[in-house]
Amino acid sequence: MVQPHPHGTAELCDAGMQLYARALREGRVPREDTEPTPCLESSGLLRPDAEDPQWLHPVPPAVALPGLLKSIEDNIARERVQGASLASAFAPLMSLDAERASVPDAPMITVLLGFQRINDAIAEAISASSAELLTIQPGGHRPAPLLASALPREQELLTRGCRMRTLYQHTSRHSPAVLGHYEQLDGDVQVRTLDEVTERLIMLDRTVAFIPANQDRTVALEIRHPALITYLATTFERLWRLATPMFPQDGGPELTTGGVTTRQRTIATLLIEGHTDAVIAERLGMNIRTVRVHIAKLAATLGSDSRAQLGYLIGQSGILTSQD
Repeated sequence: MVQPHPHGTAELCDAGMQLYARALREGRVPREDTEPTPCLESSGLLRPDAEDPQWLHPVPPAVALPGLLKSIEDNIARERVQGASLASAFAPLMSLDAERASVPDAPMITVLLGFQRINDAIAEAISASSAELLTIQPGGHRPAPLLASALPREQELLTRGCRMRTLYQHTSRHSPAVLGHYEQLDGDVQVRTLDEVTERLIMLDRTVAFIPANQDRTVALEIRHPALITYLATTFERLWRLATPMFPQDGGPELTTGGVTTRQRTIATLLIEGHTDAVIAERLGMNIRTVRVHIAKLAATLGSDSRAQLGYLIGQSGILTSQD
């Protein structure tokens, strides 16, 4: 007696495929010939003859294959459900292990939820500071009430002998409230501006930093990891070297090249990169109408009648290379 092929009934073996090919050629095969290959009938490749069950007929491959593929897909779906269940079961265990491995008394990164919690943490860090406050403030303007509320805290910091360095965007130069705020402070205060800056950053004594963790700034990260602090401080210093002094020494009037101002060259760069007026306004901290005024002046200077032509003329004019 021929021994069955040593595999599961759901697996297709070489012998089984050869017998299936024979059945397709001959139209049927005796049931006894399939005893070593139970996979054929269990997989639906062969079916019994309605009149004589001792004979098996082949199921057309075009019919059989979709059924086999669906069975595989069903198995994959079950495996995924099982995997998700395992992941869910292990999640609290991994959290427990992470808590055990962490240092609860000195977390490297802390998530702060809500404006009050964020402001309290910043105030606490400022009160403990003894050397330096580095700040990046994106956007062109800061509300006068917000500046007024920060004034006593910043003056106390300066009185203790700390220094303050703050980076704004160039549009802050047109904000009397911002300039007036720093004129009220007595101590080592410097303010510089750039066309674009990073997201908000507050760093104290190069030991702790605060950055927003979502768009509306209702969640923040308090960072004390030395490597991250070094990275953020290096980024600040590189931006600082590129920035233009605003206080106590103003950078003076905008320089022009061929009738095109520094601001207009920056806008021209963003224009040829394909950005919309709204994106340019957001990146430069400007009102969208002001951006459009600058674009109109740029078009008039270069003699452009359309946006497409303006991009071409910007490239041909050389104004972007002349700023280097």
